Amino acid sequence: MSYIKTIEKMARRIASRFHPDKIILFGSHARGEAGPDSDVDIMVVMNVVGSKRTKQLEIRRALHNITAPKNVIVTTPEEFEWRKEVPGTLERPAYKEGKVLYAKP
Repeated sequence: MSYIKTIEKMARRIASRFHPDKIILFGSHARGEAGPDSDVDIMVVMNVVGSKRTKQLEIRRALHNITAPKNVIVTTPEEFEWRKEVPGTLERPAYKEGKVLYAKP
């Protein structure tokens, strides 16, 4: 199942409401291997004041009426930079195989 327009809509909404540094699609949708039960994995790279978990929940709430199954991960630019080469982190596949949906100009 293709969620291209839905993924673009998610990225636009996140960018306009949260002004991140970067939004990266990763996982099966980025690799072109998504199946009918695949969720949309999105990494949002942004500075966060307070809890990243709280920011993830805010972003998920902003996407609540977009019905595609989704997994939103928030990481800071500094964490992304040092974790992108560390095996076992989510930043690594986002860096290695991800597709940048938005980058701050």
